[in-house]
Amino acid sequence: MSEPAKYFIVEARAMPEIFRKVAEAKRLLETGEEKTVNGAAHAVEISRSAFYKYKDAVRPFNDMLHGRIVTFQVLLKDKPGALSGALNVLADTGVNILTINQNIPVNGCAVVTMTAETSALQDSLEGVLDSLSAGPGVVKCEILAG
Repeated sequence: MSEPAKYFIVEARAMPEIFRKVAEAKRLLETGEEKTVNGAAHAVEISRSAFYKYKDAVRPFNDMLHGRIVTFQVLLKDKPGALSGALNVLADTGVNILTINQNIPVNGCAVVTMTAETSALQDSLEGVLDSLSAGPGVVKCEILAG
């Protein structure tokens, strides 16, 4: 059993430059300023391999005091009750779901994106992710924005 992910908030100036460049490359891809990973990596002067090495671990922090809106992405097994279980976990922590988008299952799993309002959150976001990850049918979960 793998150890749950731990998160830290680190001032950008204290981080290795590669992390800042990976975050910028991800932003370029998300905004459409660059269409390919190769183009984004070239624009910020890193290798594609460096981008792929860190892309899942580097995310920008957005101030939660402004809006308290968080977007979760959860990969669920295609089985009855998996989505219901994830929603119950969020409800139990005080998260208020605003939107849900579930993709059609492929290879036995479906990607579900949920945007939530967290002003009544009774746990840390890390705690919410840990609870979601431990849910039945959950393959992977992460915070996309917020």
